[in-house]
Amino acid sequence: MSVNKVILMGNVGKDPEYKDFDNGGSVAQFTLATTDRAFKTANGTEVPERTEWHNIVLQNGLAKVAKEYVKKGDKLYIEGKIRTRSYEDNNGVKRYITEVYGFNMEMLSPKKDGQTTQQGGAPTPPPPIPDQDKDD
Repeated sequence: MSVNKVILMGNVGKDPEYKDFDNGGSVAQFTLATTDRAFKTANGTEVPERTEWHNIVLQNGLAKVAKEYVKKGDKLYIEGKIRTRSYEDNNGVKRYITEVYGFNMEMLSPKKDGQTTQQGGAPTPPPPIPDQDKDD
């Protein structure tokens, strides 16, 4: 048995790059920043803030949601798995890239109307209004 699962919550570094394919599939790619806060250890040593950048890949339905709703600076929750691939650069040097293939996404940034969107970009519905016409 093995597990390959990543959970990230961070800020989008750039608007998603989106592509449609002839077979009907689609992909969106963007970066996500996660930051560890600066702190001071018990002996007074200061540890600076540290930001990690993650390459996010979303496919098909999630890719379309990202194209429509995700923008630079948005706060996202992403669940996915790590994949590493290699390619040759223009000088013939083999390069490696690590990506997070997302299978679940929740948008955490408030939208202009004060609502947030979750899994697929649908606005969170307002709470129901109590029926005031009933007699108690």
